[in-house]
Amino acid sequence: MKYFNRLEEYFIAVLMAAATLVIFASVVHRYLSGLAIPGLQDWLVSINMSWAQEACIYLFVWMAKFGAAYGVRTGIHVGVDVMVNRLDVRLQRGFVIFGLLAGALFTGVIAYFGGRFVWELAFTDQTSPDLELPMWLVYLAVPCGSSLMCLRFLEVLFGFLKTGSVPHHDAAHVAGTADDPMEGGVV
Repeated sequence: MKYFNRLEEYFIAVLMAAATLVIFASVVHRYLSGLAIPGLQDWLVSINMSWAQEACIYLFVWMAKFGAAYGVRTGIHVGVDVMVNRLDVRLQRGFVIFGLLAGALFTGVIAYFGGRFVWELAFTDQTSPDLELPMWLVYLAVPCGSSLMCLRFLEVLFGFLKTGSVPHHDAAHVAGTADDPMEGGVV
């Protein structure tokens, strides 16, 4: 799973980098196109960047779906556990198991129905307005991301059943500081 985890992280990073570059290029293009510089303005106006906004939206959708799965795996996904933490340890365990199973069931159902939707959409001629991508490719983020998220819920559940703990994110922790045990500093 180590390589799969890294692949997931690299995929999210590539999506973020691509979205950032597209937005940057679009903003620079828009700004420079407004300058009255003969030759440059004509050349920039001839470049069509109308696709940039649509591309960024699709990149962010894919990034959000895979980022949610990453969040479940690492413990940074949104969770409200104030009530659960006040319960008896045995009840806590039951609620955590129920929550993880509910998350896996929900994302599994979304993956299934998303996959059916994408399958039916694949046999149509629908394309995106600016990029002219087949729409099934755009919507493929739903079953792919939801399937991965379901897998991550099950992974966390099996880890919880084995160790009794779930991944936890400490909001006060700053990575890269001297007291970061992952960075080889002093604990």
